[in-house]
Order: sequence, then structure tokens, then C-alpha cells
Amino acid sequence: MSNGPAVLTRRRGSIDVVDAKVAVDLATAQTYSENVFLFVPNLIGYARIILAALSLHYMSYHPKYCTVLYCISCLLDAFDGHAARALGQASKFGAVLDMVTDRCTTTSLLCYLTSAYPDWALGFQFLIALDFSSHYMHMNSSLVTGSKSHKRINSDVSRLLRAYYNPTTLFIVCAGNELFYIALYLMKWVHTPLSESFGITGVLGAHTWAELMAWVSAPICLYKNFVNVVQLWKAAKILVGVDLAERAKAREEELLRGKRE
Repeated sequence: MSNGPAVLTRRRGSIDVVDAKVAVDLATAQTYSENVFLFVPNLIGYARIILAALSLHYMSYHPKYCTVLYCISCLLDAFDGHAARALGQASKFGAVLDMVTDRCTTTSLLCYLTSAYPDWALGFQFLIALDFSSHYMHMNSSLVTGSKSHKRINSDVSRLLRAYYNPTTLFIVCAGNELFYIALYLMKWVHTPLSESFGITGVLGAHTWAELMAWVSAPICLYKNFVNVVQLWKAAKILVGVDLAERAKAREEELLRGKRE
């Protein structure tokens, strides 16, 4: 394939980008009528980043502003996918932007929690490492196997991951996971027990509403991180399988060259 202007004038549906320079040229030459950077789902992604940044700004001294901004940023995650499908604007850039935003937003909150709960710092650091490594390896395994989306999982690869990436399940699990971390954050600010704030008596009355929210969402957080472990292991096996297939093919080609000589 030529890297000249002829490449840029061909129909997009017929272009098979195999070279980084060709991809850069295509992105540079895109018009405003079809500018992937300006797709509606990606604009929602940019809004999420701005809201998350503002949330982090208020995190250390204004829990109300921080929580509201953080929650809106997370909730918008449910709309970009719907917008992409409804408008026919699904893109690889948007998928990666969405994943990177999720990882960075959650990690930033976990970094704050390491300072708020120093005795649990190692645990939060482990969750950060697991989250990044699991999604990074999963994304790479999807790319090398030619999958159109990292969310498309065959049941013969993993029934658990296929069920997890169901849009409804994914939203519930991710929302519950974020609620748990938000609850831990709010527990450092909310100290009034339910008995005083809502007149609730009994065992529940001795706890704050933030603590109650943490207990309710904790099982979802545990499930989410169990899925991360499974995802990491499955992605590792896929990458190793690709390595073995490529090495076997290389040996076959070397054997054929030897017979021809």
C-alpha cells in the first residue's frame, strides 16, 4: 500500500491500515463532517475527564462537590456507549478513551484513599495494580486476536467474562464498585450515626449512612476484582497461545525454506 495522497482518497471502508504513518495521515486529513475526535461519544468522554479533574480538585477539602462531580463523571460512562451505538459513532479511539478515563478516575480516588487509610495503603495499591494490569492485558489480547471490541467475549473463552460484559451487568458492577470507593471516601467526612440523622434505632443506628453504603456495595467490589483476576489470567493465556501459534508457524516456514534449499 502506498503512503502517498492516493491512500487518503480511497473509500474508508476499503482502507486496511497496517502502518502507523498511514493512520496518522488519515487522522490529520479527516474532515469536520467525519472527525472522530468530535464524535458525540468522545465529546461525552472529554466531559467525563473535566468533571473527574474538578472532582479531584475538591477531593481534599469539599466532599459534597467532589462526590457530585465524581458521580456525574461515572454516570456519563453509561451514556457514551448508547450514543455510539445510536449514532453509529463507535470507534477504537472512543473505546480506549473510555477505558483510560475509567482507570485514571478510579486510580486517583484510590490514591487518595491510601492517604486517608494508611494502614490499608498496600491493599489499595494492589487494587490499582490489578485494575491496570488486567485491563491492559485484556485490551492487548483483544487487539492481537482481531476482536472488534474488548467487550466481545465468546462463551467458550470465558462464560464469566461474557456475562460480566453484558451492558446491564457491566453497569451495575462498575457502579457498585465505584460506590464502595466513594463510601470509603465519605466515611472520613460523615460521622453522624443514623440514630441521630434519621432516628434509626438498633444495630444500624450506630453506624453512619456512608458506612452502610460501604457494607452494601462491598460484595460488588469483591466480585469486580475477582473478575479482574479472571480477566488477567484469561488474557495472559490468550497472549501465550498467540505466541505459541506464531512460534509454530515460524518453525514450519523455516522447515519449508530448508526443504527448498
